Amino acid sequence: MKVNDRVTVRTDGGPRRPGKILAVEGFNEGTMYLVALEDYPLGIWFFNETGHHDGIFVEPAADSA
Repeated sequence: MKVNDRVTVRTDGGPRRPGKILAVEGFNEGTMYLVALEDYPLGIWFFNETGHHDGIFVEPAADSA
C-alpha cells in the first residue's frame, strides 16, 4: 500500500472505517500508516505488524483492488 491508496482500518469495536493513506513509514516489526479518516482528516497512525494477522489494522479498500 502507498500514499493516496484508499483503505479501511480496524478500530476498537464497530465496523471497519474507510480512509486514505497520507504517509507510510517502514520499521523492522511492520509498517506505520498515517490514514485520514472522516473524524480525523489530518490523519491518525495505525501500525501493521509483520506476520501477525491480529496485528493488521490497515487493509486495501475493496473498491481499490
